[in-house]
Amino acid sequence: MLDAPPPAREPRVDSVTAMAAERTMLAWIRTGLALMGFGFVVARFGLFLRKLSEWRGLPLKVPPHQSMSLWSGVALVLLGVAVNIIAAIRFTHTIHQLRRGQPAPAIGGRAAVIVALLMAAIGVAIAVYLMRLA
Repeated sequence: MLDAPPPAREPRVDSVTAMAAERTMLAWIRTGLALMGFGFVVARFGLFLRKLSEWRGLPLKVPPHQSMSLWSGVALVLLGVAVNIIAAIRFTHTIHQLRRGQPAPAIGGRAAVIVALLMAAIGVAIAVYLMRLA
């Protein structure tokens, strides 16, 4: 008795999966770019506060060298860069698996949870900093 040939893979499924992987990567890239833009704004916030206090003739309560805004902003920019690098690596890995005929890797939410926790920590640090200024 002859074995039946393996069922032909539907090419549409692979292209749909590849397009879904591309959309996911683009969403992560947007997230990374938003983090970098927000980081730039946060980094410049301390400079804005210093200039505002000079303009109004008010002393700034936090000395310029102790400003957390620069370091928080740099952390956000670096987090955005890391998110974009991880997105590119995961996309490349997924596409290579699809080209080899292997199923796409299961998408875990670990990266999203890590980014969310880092953003929460940076947000708390910024809130504490702002409360010290008040």
